[in-house]
Amino acid sequence: MNTLKNQSKNTIPIFFASDANYLPFLTVTLYSLKENASKNYNYKIYVLHAGINETSKQDVLSFNDQNFSIEFVDVSANLESVKNSLQLRDYYTGATYYRIFIANMFPKYDKAIYLDCDTIVLGDISKLYAYSLNDEIVGGVTDGIVSSNEVFKEYCSEVLGVDAKNYFNAGVILINLKKFREENYFEKFCALLKEYKFSVAQDQDYLNVLCKDKVKYLPYSWNVMPVGKEGSKKPNLIHYNLTLKPWHYADIPYAKEFWQYAKLTKFYNQILSILNSYTDKEKERDKQAEIGLIKLAQSEIDREDNFIKVRRKAQENYSEALKTKAEDFFKNDSKILSVTKV
Repeated sequence: MNTLKNQSKNTIPIFFASDANYLPFLTVTLYSLKENASKNYNYKIYVLHAGINETSKQDVLSFNDQNFSIEFVDVSANLESVKNSLQLRDYYTGATYYRIFIANMFPKYDKAIYLDCDTIVLGDISKLYAYSLNDEIVGGVTDGIVSSNEVFKEYCSEVLGVDAKNYFNAGVILINLKKFREENYFEKFCALLKEYKFSVAQDQDYLNVLCKDKVKYLPYSWNVMPVGKEGSKKPNLIHYNLTLKPWHYADIPYAKEFWQYAKLTKFYNQILSILNSYTDKEKERDKQAEIGLIKLAQSEIDREDNFIKVRRKAQENYSEALKTKAEDFFKNDSKILSVTKV
């Protein structure tokens, strides 16, 4: 753990990705973050988007003050360069890929925090930023949903080639932007997009494959989910991942913490209305989406041409080719030696 050193004006950059529909929940996140952050630093908040109108932005911009500055950044042009290769399904939108653009779009920063909008921050966010990444590309927390499901565990090892205990959730990450640029990770991401379409956790899968063995694992308290290790005594950050949204389900773990901050925003009644009007049909849809996700992971495991099987086969073929080449070399070498002796 390091203290912050040599930061320009002690500024901590924090990125979100959102569309207009998610702005009410983003305000809850921002309220919790601002309330619990150390006043010793300045916080530069960037909301990456692809077309939020000026009127909708105003409710978020109202959080601006002396050490808390918010800016909306349109990434439409950046998205255009890769949109035809993106894999999307269910509740995912293109916004989930925006974090890939941060390093190249913001060369003035060497490190930054990325947070999903379905989070609340109960700890001091400057303490998350203070972790030193050294040569690691990202700092993250192992995914609680993955570690609680046997199919997802197998998916990690048999499709991604990543041990499940090392699979991190990309909704809360500390990014080494300097290394990301120096080692051309955006270009590597684009190449991997063309090589294989990951459809289970999409950009999170890409990041886990690309950053394998270059991850700093952070304490679980910085990405606590309402599943698995839900008994964390003092969460620093709660992440309502996948379908586990407190504005859809009143009885999930850590719902109380969400509503504590939702009540303080101008969107409280709107969010409460969403909870009260969430139908049994929609809940059944969520249930089927969860079942479908597990089935999708299993189908990827069973594929003979899945990512890791193709990679392993290519490696085997390469090794075999090298072996054959070496054998041919030694055969020819032996013939040369025999001729020389004669």
